Amino acid sequence: MTDGLDEARQAIAGIPLLANAGEPQRLGGLTNLVFRVGDYCLRIPGKGTEEYIDRANEAVATKETAKAGVSPELLHFDPATGVMVTRFIEGGVTMTPENFASRDGAPARAGEAFRRLHLSGAVFPFRFELFSMIDDYLGILATKDVALPDGYHDVVREAEAVRKALAVNPAPLAACHCDPLCENFLDTDGRMWIVDWEYSGMNDPMWDLGDLSVEGGFSPAQEEEMLTAYFSGEATPQDRGRMVIYKAMCDLLWTLWGLIQLANDNPAEDFRAYADGRFGRCKALMATPDFAEHLRAVEGL
Repeated sequence: MTDGLDEARQAIAGIPLLANAGEPQRLGGLTNLVFRVGDYCLRIPGKGTEEYIDRANEAVATKETAKAGVSPELLHFDPATGVMVTRFIEGGVTMTPENFASRDGAPARAGEAFRRLHLSGAVFPFRFELFSMIDDYLGILATKDVALPDGYHDVVREAEAVRKALAVNPAPLAACHCDPLCENFLDTDGRMWIVDWEYSGMNDPMWDLGDLSVEGGFSPAQEEEMLTAYFSGEATPQDRGRMVIYKAMCDLLWTLWGLIQLANDNPAEDFRAYADGRFGRCKALMATPDFAEHLRAVEGL
């Protein structure tokens, strides 16, 4: 895997804002190249991301969430290439599952950040719709030489019960991040910032909380801390049920995302193991008696 410095320097040469900002320093990124350049953060989209990322939606989301105080200020965006520059958050700690477990109050700060986002009134162009996205990702994979995990279509059929439960009492849509990897959170103790709005859209807010719980491997105590901060009190059984449902459904969706990365030869990690692991975790949660109880709670039964 290359460090991407040549690509970064080439991008910097075309952005006057960065002309005298200094040398790029690689920060990370699972599918993209991300660099610190002085007081700025430069993001260069990765290979193949144009197949499933709406860059115009991302630009709107990044601007709107900056206004809401959730995300760093957007300073440059090239709609043709997706190259983006935001303000660098000085002192921000990139979160990991370990940091969420060890940094006092981190799950609560994430819950508060989600609350600011979901109540911001921002409107994103994209509608993040779980089952449509599963169909879209399956369509992409149909053009590639990669195998689905055994039984994937069977679990999608089983998930019809989820679709029906959610349709009984549909949640009001809000501006959501929709891809809350731990690494998309920057903690400054007093405030949690959220970055990377590639998958953002109008969605059920409980998706964000459920997905972060999965990505962070949250314990029941961490989940409670996040929920209590988000709701400023106790979550209702229906809200809690939606969060748990989305813990399974995000794994069902991101299984396919992992397979797309595998097909696109993304070297960031072993995406076969990633996809199989997420699918196995989805099946295990859906098979528990508690999952059926949460489905009934969502339906109001």
